[in-house]
Amino acid sequence: MSELRLPVCSSCLRPIPPFSRGVRFRCPNCGEVEIWRCEKCRKLVVPYVCPRCGFVGP
Repeated sequence: MSELRLPVCSSCLRPIPPFSRGVRFRCPNCGEVEIWRCEKCRKLVVPYVCPRCGFVGP
């Protein structure tokens, strides 16, 4: 049996549980890194940083 790995919010680094309103998108600058954002960080406009290119987004 394989282990379930939850995505991690790129801002607060907390796991994003299934069926929550988290979003996934590619870095708007480099397009190579997948960014995950939890609902709380999206609502509070907590910044995230792309680990590849250093892009900072809201």
